[in-house]
Amino acid sequence: MLSRLSNNRNSLGLLFMLPTALLLLVFLTYPLGLGVWLGFTDAKIGRAGEWIGIANYSYLAGDSISQLALFNTIFYTLIASVLKFALGLWLALLLNRNLPFKSFFRAVVLLPWIVPTALSALAFWWIYDAQFSVISWTLVKLGLIDRYIDFLGDPWLARFSTIAANVWRGIPFVAISLLAGLQTISPTLYEAASIDGVTPWQQFRYITLPLLTPIIAVVMTFSVLFTFTDFQLIYVLTRGGPLNATHLMATLSFQRAIPGGSLGEGAALATMMVPFLLAAIMFSYFGLQRRAWQQGGDK
Repeated sequence: MLSRLSNNRNSLGLLFMLPTALLLLVFLTYPLGLGVWLGFTDAKIGRAGEWIGIANYSYLAGDSISQLALFNTIFYTLIASVLKFALGLWLALLLNRNLPFKSFFRAVVLLPWIVPTALSALAFWWIYDAQFSVISWTLVKLGLIDRYIDFLGDPWLARFSTIAANVWRGIPFVAISLLAGLQTISPTLYEAASIDGVTPWQQFRYITLPLLTPIIAVVMTFSVLFTFTDFQLIYVLTRGGPLNATHLMATLSFQRAIPGGSLGEGAALATMMVPFLLAAIMFSYFGLQRRAWQQGGDK
């Protein structure tokens, strides 16, 4: 049987993928299915709960805090993802040039990404502290303000402060991924364009951007997924405060399920995140389809 499989590359590939598929089935599919099931029950910590249908979803649809968490999640994801893409693309283009110590700078850029999230959050908590903020101290010394800013005490300031922390952590992933894509573009294309008198902006618009679009689609998909499901950064910095202004669906789901004890309600909140995640995956799919078209594929 193994000899027959070895002669069939597709069957052999499926055989090698089987252990991984089983692991995914056990450690991903089962917890996801259990979470969906709990969302239709009134389960509490220490009690199994009973089937209540869509009661949890009906309650959450009219709950002002859940509505605010949905707004916060979309706002947080949209602003942070756009900023990470813009700054990451700029950094990738910069690192793609023939700079001195280029390898060193590429390694340094990765530091915010590889530092543990909790450690980064604690550093930003100190940076934003109402009494010891280094930002406020600098602005006071420069005479730009006369008192320290409570970055995490004001709802809108807290929103933008958490976004800034997320952007700082996420830029390296976007930059290095796009840099890898830039490395695949043949320099001869730019040389030919320069000979024809094409400006740098036109080279970026008509050469770099179209060839980089498939990579951008995949990178932005993962960036949106990471941002939409962000938990550690928000929970360490603000725990959803002040006045629930920074609660995301992920943090509110945990808050309702574990400290609040309502497993069913927390599971329903987590399940409500799935449609948004599927939309991001579809975005990646269409990006890959365009890549096949650019390469002359049939699909």
